[in-house]
Order: sequence, then C-alpha cells, then structure tokens
Amino acid sequence: MAGIWPVLHIHSFMLVTGPKTDIWLVQMVGLLSFSIGITLLFQNRYRIPPALNALSAISFLIIDVYYSLTDTISNIYLADAVLEAVFGLTAIIRLMKRAE
Repeated sequence: MAGIWPVLHIHSFMLVTGPKTDIWLVQMVGLLSFSIGITLLFQNRYRIPPALNALSAISFLIIDVYYSLTDTISNIYLADAVLEAVFGLTAIIRLMKRAE
C-alpha cells in the first residue's frame, strides 16, 4: 500500500495513515517497499528467487498486524496486511512447487 507514496507526497500519505514523527523513516520504508516491488515485478524475467517475495510480504504482514492491533499505527494498515498475506501465500506456493 505505502510504496513510493510517502516519498512523493507525505502530507496526503499522513492524511490517510495518520501523523508521523520520523518522516525520514517513513520515506525510507517507502523506498524499500518500492524497490522490493519493482524487483518482484521483474522476478520471472531475471530469475529472482521467490523467497524475496515471501519473506518481504511476511515481514510487512507481521509489522502491519502487530502495530495496528497495538494501536501504534492506523488500522488502515490492516488492509495492507490482507494484501501482504495474499502475496506471501502466493510466494510460498511458488516456493513449494519449485521444490518438487
């Protein structure tokens, strides 16, 4: 969900997700998300291991769920967690098929 958005327009990002104190950290995570997303977009063409997909999706899922449920971040991140679960499960299935 976040991706490059906080880098391009932090104010609209915070309107949706809530106020932030460490803008640099929000933007760094946004750039990392964007970088991972671009890498995964080309994973088949350049034979990038699906483990990157699975591990990054699971990492974002854990952070989104834990910090949403502890009221540290906005509950809008739970919507992102659903997408991360889909991406993570898809990647795990790919890994299992590759192992066969």
